[in-house]
Amino acid sequence: MKKSKLDLDQEELQILRDFERGEFESIQDFQKEKKELEEAARSTLQKDKRINIRISSRDLIRLQMQAAREGVPYQTYIASSLHKLVSGRLKEIG
Repeated sequence: MKKSKLDLDQEELQILRDFERGEFESIQDFQKEKKELEEAARSTLQKDKRINIRISSRDLIRLQMQAAREGVPYQTYIASSLHKLVSGRLKEIG
């Protein structure tokens, strides 16, 4: 049987190397974890309210740049960041 060569980027190669070194751990209760993550995704994706806010041009540009680095639209990035903040998964540093 012939092995096919995978075309992996640097991040994927690092993940493969880490996996091969045994640096990943199995999730204890995978089904429970999966259910919690699915519910969080559903809650995050359900957008039923609209808001308007005023922010500085400088902050908006920085948010747009960060969103571009993450590969998501800036409004999605802002909504996700706010969700993380109010759910306690994003903390202010300082």
